[in-house]
Amino acid sequence: MIPRYSRPEAADIWKPETRLRIWFEIEAHAADAMAELGLVPKEAAKKIWEKGRHAKFDLARIDAIEREVKHDVIAFLTHLAEIVGPEARYVHAGLTSSDVLDTCLAVQLARAADLLIADVERVLTALERRAREHKNTVCVGRSHGIHAEPTTFGLKLAFAHAEFARAKERLVAAKREIATCKISGAVGTFANIDPRVEAHVAKQLGLAVEPISTQVAPRDRHAFFFATLGVVAASVERLATEIRHLQRTEVGEAEEFFSAQQKGSSAMPHKRNPVLAENLTGLARMVRAYVQPALEDVALWHERDISHSSVERMIGPDATVTLDFALNRLAELIEKLVVYPDAMRRNLERQGGLVHSQRVMLKLIDKGLAREDAYRLVQKNAMQAWEQNGNFLALLKADPEVARALSAVELEACFDLAYHLKHVDTIFQRVFGKS
Repeated sequence: MIPRYSRPEAADIWKPETRLRIWFEIEAHAADAMAELGLVPKEAAKKIWEKGRHAKFDLARIDAIEREVKHDVIAFLTHLAEIVGPEARYVHAGLTSSDVLDTCLAVQLARAADLLIADVERVLTALERRAREHKNTVCVGRSHGIHAEPTTFGLKLAFAHAEFARAKERLVAAKREIATCKISGAVGTFANIDPRVEAHVAKQLGLAVEPISTQVAPRDRHAFFFATLGVVAASVERLATEIRHLQRTEVGEAEEFFSAQQKGSSAMPHKRNPVLAENLTGLARMVRAYVQPALEDVALWHERDISHSSVERMIGPDATVTLDFALNRLAELIEKLVVYPDAMRRNLERQGGLVHSQRVMLKLIDKGLAREDAYRLVQKNAMQAWEQNGNFLALLKADPEVARALSAVELEACFDLAYHLKHVDTIFQRVFGKS
């Protein structure tokens, strides 16, 4: 997590002050529950809140204690006792450190998920607006990077919208998966803590109760969460890669917004590079890189070991903050994307109508030719047009075998772009619903 690729809203979730505040709330809510159960004095629970609610925890003091005790939660509890006073003896009664750490991590990841869901909604809004704007902006569809058949730029963006709608659903599921409270004691048996304490803390923090835990919450939940982030990042990269290709000089169909004072190269004043999309590709690689260690954290020893701890201290902030930044950068890229319909039309027509080859073949089949014969006739003329930069329609009209099956008027009808766009409205309704 570095400032260059961090937004304050996401970075604040992982600040030490935020973490310590959540730790305190977990402990204070637990004390409340125990007080209601008659396990600790109600006045003590009240005093814990009074002293700690507005306390400014001293990070330097906690760090100093940790250097001695070599344990972060104990360091915090020691400092909290200095703030609360004698009633602190009722803090952390029956809890183990992971009760605090895992529940806190669940809160942080749930908050991060809320932010990421809002980010995706911004992307969806941008994609829908631009898709509707270019619903009928005709361009060439490509397979293997080679011209295939006509499509529209609006359909390209609608495809991305459907993809990010799934991303939103996945993030909602990932939040639900990760947002559980674990306060069950040293090995998950509730030997020294009443299960009702866990239920109370969970309710206060907006979490679900972890049905069964060991010393830690099960890490398959975390693996699912970070794997979801990896899939969302892959969708970011897919769209960014499409934009990078469209901005290539030889294509020139769309490009990132280039401001008046912007400079593209220290050496070449003419350059306008797809730097945002390239940056998104790199950021997506980093988010995906955090998936593997999350998967490896699932297999802990017995009721718990600490091998997952260092991993999660890194990937929790890094993966969520990086994806938050990437999604907002992607949204801005789409919002300001410069589109060139004339260039799209020129590229569509640059091979002399070859993009209509399937339509011609199907028409020949309709006239009674065997598929192999129709394919042979169309391919023969298509390859001549390809290799000699010829006019595909003119070549077909001049071919005696083709002419016996199709008139000039029928051939010209095969080159009608409207044929390829007749179901665009249907696709848009499927993606966006009826407007």
